[in-house]
Amino acid sequence: MVEISAEELKTILEVHGDWLASEGKEGERACLNEANLQKADLKRADLRWADLEEVDLSRANMRSANLQDADLRKAKLLGAYLRGANLRRADLMRANLQHAILTQANFSRADLRGADLREADLDGANLRGADLTNIIGLTKKQVESATIDEKTRLPDYL
Repeated sequence: MVEISAEELKTILEVHGDWLASEGKEGERACLNEANLQKADLKRADLRWADLEEVDLSRANMRSANLQDADLRKAKLLGAYLRGANLRRADLMRANLQHAILTQANFSRADLRGADLREADLDGANLRGADLTNIIGLTKKQVESATIDEKTRLPDYL
């Protein structure tokens, strides 16, 4: 794991913000692959399009964070707080979301294939169009507490 200080993280987020605002002409896309961001405070952080593959965000506070189109493949989000976060079209393939608080989070059209959702709180989460095939630990109760549509791809066992 790559250790990132709070100051380094702040700088990365600022430079990423410049990249987003300039549509890639200035700044730099946030690349936090394999970074150790356990317990990080990322409330309302704008991480759209960020590269977060295999990042460890266990117990991080990401309330209302914008992770639209972010690459979170194999990310560790154990016990992460993502209430109201935007994960629209995010790639969460094989991510570990055990015990995560995902209430009112937007996962519309997200790729959650092979992700682990054991004991995750999905109350009020938007799963419209999300791909949940091969997911681990998803229960009927979790699905019923979330919003799905005809384009949501559920695992065969549900």
